[in-house]
Amino acid sequence: MPGSLDSTLKEFWVENPWRIASEGHNLSCYERNRVFLNSKGKDFLEISHLTGADSDGDGRSVIAADFRNSGMMDLVVRQCGGGALLYFENKMEPKGWLRISLKGKKSNKQGIGAKVIVKVNGLTLVRELYPANTYCSQSPCEAHFGLGDAQKVDSLEVRWPSGIVQTMGPLTPNQKLEITEPAGDETK
Repeated sequence: MPGSLDSTLKEFWVENPWRIASEGHNLSCYERNRVFLNSKGKDFLEISHLTGADSDGDGRSVIAADFRNSGMMDLVVRQCGGGALLYFENKMEPKGWLRISLKGKKSNKQGIGAKVIVKVNGLTLVRELYPANTYCSQSPCEAHFGLGDAQKVDSLEVRWPSGIVQTMGPLTPNQKLEITEPAGDETK
């Protein structure tokens, strides 16, 4: 059983949580947004102060996508304060990339649930195709791979939800591919 509200702590109760703002309340603690840079799969570096993305605008969701078709992932942050949307253009040094979208035949139309495996320079990179759904936003239904300085992709494998496995390669970096699932049990 919940205890009594303590008005000195500004506690409140709203029966319908979607009415919190219209009833004059705010759940924001104004935690600063953070950006972490993956360091070769071994560690993460906190680089928020370098990116300008460390706003205190009460961010509620973030979408990473290649909005400029440059191969570079940019960010859009949905906020409750400090401006409804913030756009952060990726200005890192351009490197190799590969963008994959799927077109299912036997599986679902967008290949949701598929596993895409890329082998490049002795590394295995894996993406599962589940578009991120967050508060008032959704990421594109595609797999994006950062390839660094690689001159070629050794192989690409798609494991479709239907169980079909498709392999191809070698491939050239810096391109967007739409891969269609074979209609039967054959693989490419």
